[in-house]
This record gives sequence, structure tokens and C-alpha cells, in this order.
Amino acid sequence: MQTAQALQIPAARLEMLPALTPLLLDWYDASKRDLPWRHNVTPYRVWVSEIMLQQTRVEAVKEHYQRFLAALPDIPALCAAPEDGLLKLWEGLGYYSRVRNLQKAARVVCRDYGGQLPASYEALLKLPGFGEYTAGAVASIAFGIPQPCADGNVYRVLSRILCTRADISLSPVKAAFRQCAASMVPGLRPGDFNQSMMELGATVCLPNAEPLCGQCPVGEHCAALNRGCAGELPVKAAKKPRRIEQRTVLVVVAGGKVLLQRREYGGLLAGMFAPPHPEGHLDSGQVKARVEKLGGICHQALPLRHAKHLFSHVEWRMRGFLVRAHTPFPLEEGVWANAEELTRNYALPSAFSAYTKDLPLWLARENTDG
Repeated sequence: MQTAQALQIPAARLEMLPALTPLLLDWYDASKRDLPWRHNVTPYRVWVSEIMLQQTRVEAVKEHYQRFLAALPDIPALCAAPEDGLLKLWEGLGYYSRVRNLQKAARVVCRDYGGQLPASYEALLKLPGFGEYTAGAVASIAFGIPQPCADGNVYRVLSRILCTRADISLSPVKAAFRQCAASMVPGLRPGDFNQSMMELGATVCLPNAEPLCGQCPVGEHCAALNRGCAGELPVKAAKKPRRIEQRTVLVVVAGGKVLLQRREYGGLLAGMFAPPHPEGHLDSGQVKARVEKLGGICHQALPLRHAKHLFSHVEWRMRGFLVRAHTPFPLEEGVWANAEELTRNYALPSAFSAYTKDLPLWLARENTDG
């Protein structure tokens, strides 16, 4: 009854959900995408894929998944990886706190479980970076434990099947959907069922678009489709506007090298190397003064394009300068990196890609000019 109240629907509507499970499993068997983490399934491979897939497109993950596993094939290897090398492997996926938590959890697993993930939902839930979703996904897919894993895809599918206008951003509503999903998880093949729900949400019951209801294996049981309102669901409260911050990105090059500074640990892009990016929009004179304060002599400060980057709660509006210094001057904080070192050692945040994508060309010109 509490679930029905949270979802603002009659309790009787929940009773049909378990009957949809075999339909979804049959559809999944016939229609699932061929994805690399669905081959050679092991707890470690499932875990890595689930962390990578959080807030990241499947296509982007496919490009990184195999490379990551080739470099770090098991939990002990992940546990021992140096931080900068770990961040380099993660480069391009963003949300770097995910890979840091991945390593933190690996170290707990090596210390407490002999380097193997525990086959227990409750134990998984206690590991760094494991919420209910990740613990449920690893428990069900890797160990066959009948636990639900409800994410945005699942909330959307259930919102439409049940035709509820309850706000999916609210914690009680999320908990209610988790109860709904739990009622559908079978004792056999729980991992395949959970993947069928996520697959349906990703490929048919689409976000931010009209759902492909004609392709849905449970369409005849979908209350929203029957009422003609599937495209209106789910309901989610508007997010608060992002805070606007102004930044000036200084691409300082000298002698075929670029200046990088490590951001503070904690907050956005914690501990990442990046070009200097002071707050505010600086003019060329202020940029030159900034470089001189770092200890260098500025030969030229050429304005670059304007750019912006969106974080969850902050928007950076950036101006950039290509700053040519006479020589790679000594630094109290920071490093000078050449093109090879950039490729091999340093993960540069995508927030600065509008400026850093041309770095190989600029560094090559520096070498030629020198």
C-alpha cells in the first residue's frame, strides 16, 4: 500500500508487474545488444562496466572498457595502479571520482576479501562507490543474487508501465520503484532480468524522445501507452539553475612543453592536472602579469576562442590565451610536459578540451621555432 501511495496509483495496478518478467526475458534473449561486458562475465568485469556506465554513453564506454581491462586485468592490478596512470586510463569518461572510488574499493577488497569481490549484496553495499544500484547490478549479474537494480532507465520504464505522475527525483518515489523492480526480479536469471529493464529503457522506452512503443515487448500492458501519454512521462522536477563561474584558461607553452598544474584534492576535477585557469575573465595584460607572477617571461599572449563546460551544478564560461614564454621557467607548483608525456602520463579533463585539443600542434610549432 505504501508503494502505491508513493506512486499515486491504485494498489491493484502493481499486481500485474511480476507477469511481465518472462516477456522481458524472452525479448532480451532475442534483442540484446552485443556489448563487450556481456562476454566473459566475471565480477570484476561487471563492476568496471557498471561504474563506467554511470552518467556516460554506452558508445563512449566501449572505447575505454577494453583498454582499461588490458592495463588492469584484475582487482590486485587495480589496487596497485599509480593514481596518475589510473586517471590516464579513465581520460575521456569524466566524473573522475568514480575511478578513485573504484580503486578505494579495490584496496578494501584486497585487504578484506583476498582480492575477490564478495558474493553478498550487503557486503558489496559497504564498499566505496557502491550504492544500491551498483551493489544490485553486481550481485545479480555476477553472482546470480536476486536483487533489483533501479536507475533512471528503470524509473522511466516503470513510470510509463504504471502511468504514474509521481516525481522520480523524490527519494520516496525512487524507493517505491525499487520495490516494484524487486517484485519482478526472478529467482533464476536475475542479472538478465535487470539488464532487460535497462536495455528496454536505453533502446525502446527512450529518454528525451518519443518512446518506440511499437517495439515494446510489454506495450499491451503499459498503462501510459493505453492512455496515450507515454511521451509525457516520467515527471521530474526542474533542476536548480547552475551557478555560473568565469575562468581564463592559460595555455602556457615554451620549448616544446606546456605548463600543467594539479588542482586541489576535493571538489571539481580533484587532483587533476590542467592548464592554469584562474577565476575571472582576464585581459592580455593581466594574463602576462599572471605568468610573470608564476616566474616566467611572457613573449606573447594570443586570445583563443570562448568556451563553456557544464558540470552537475556549475557552468564554467571560459576565455583562453595561448601564452608563449621564452623558456620553461622553474615552477613552485606544476610541471612542464612535452607531447609524448601528455599522451603517456597526464589525463587532461575534458572541461578544457576546447583549448587542449590543439596542444600537439602548438608544441610542434614551439619545437620548430626553437
